[in-house]
Amino acid sequence: MLVTLLAIAGMVAFAVVLAGLTLEASPASVPLTHNNLTPGRSIENYLNQPGFVDTVKQLGGNIALGVPFGILLPLLSRRTRGFLRVAFVTATTMLLVELVQGALITGRAFDIDDVVLNTTGALIGYLLLGRRLGRAVRPRTQPRWWQRRRTPVASD
Repeated sequence: MLVTLLAIAGMVAFAVVLAGLTLEASPASVPLTHNNLTPGRSIENYLNQPGFVDTVKQLGGNIALGVPFGILLPLLSRRTRGFLRVAFVTATTMLLVELVQGALITGRAFDIDDVVLNTTGALIGYLLLGRRLGRAVRPRTQPRWWQRRRTPVASD
């Protein structure tokens, strides 16, 4: 119970940070913003720009932004544990953030690559720490389907 409360508090704190980083208006950026619906386009642009530090900030920052999801989701519930579940919940959440950002926030745009990078970060967090923490805090109560014994059927 305590771990669940701490995980919820962590998610709330993370949501506040996420909102502060992604949903803040940037009127000066309006002429520079454009939506990106093609996966890989923004990543390629960042990799081809001359400023290495800016590339690391953009790509690394988006990956780092997803890491807390991969660590905290498995602590919240058994239902949010697992590689595909973490990927789905993170991608869905970040897709919603990007949609709000692109539609409602001045100087911000929708970028599918942000969703991809955030989800990648969540999966890294899950593989490095979230999976082990989730199993330690919320152990499996039933064997997996392939581990269950089948009782032989009595024949007459």
